[in-house]
Parts: sequence; structure tokens; C-alpha cells
Amino acid sequence: MSEKKPRMPEPTLSNFVASLASSALVQLGILPDPRTGGLKKDLEMARYTIDLLDMLKEKTQGNLTEEESRIIEEVVVELKLKFIEMSREEEKYSKEKGNDKEGQQ
Repeated sequence: MSEKKPRMPEPTLSNFVASLASSALVQLGILPDPRTGGLKKDLEMARYTIDLLDMLKEKTQGNLTEEESRIIEEVVVELKLKFIEMSREEEKYSKEKGNDKEGQQ
């Protein structure tokens, strides 16, 4: 008996934005990687993905429905805030780790 494949979502701008946002959250280490189940930060890739969403927002300005504009704006702002938060956390961790190494010498 063959298993049914899950039905793919409709290819809409909102679903595309949600897909990119999910990727950014995985790259920020907030969501687990669906392939490995683990959390891993890749801030460089997260920044790139957020920049892609920001570029998409700029390039589609004036061509979106009110709902699409609201969604992409909220997603970009939220991801930028999360990126700043995770970058600061990473910086703090690096400084603490550096201080630990200095104390051990």
C-alpha cells in the first residue's frame, strides 16, 4: 500500500514569505533544522535570507494586496529584531568564552 504524499500548499506570495521566514528562523537557531532536528545558528545565512525578504518587499512595493504588504512588512521587521537579538547573544557568548580562556591562562 503506497503512502499519500502531503499536499503541497498553494504557491502564493504569503506562502513564499512564510517559507523564507521559516528558513531564517532555522538559520537563527530558533527553530530546529527539519533535516537534523538540531538547532544551529548561521547568522550569515540568516542575514542573507532576511535581506532577500527585504529586497522582495522593496521590489514588490505597490504591486501587493494590503494583506500581502502587511504580512511581508511584519515578517521582515520581526526577523530583523530576532537577528539583532541573536547577534547580541552570540557576541555576549563570544566575549564570555574569551574571558574564560583568559582566566584559565
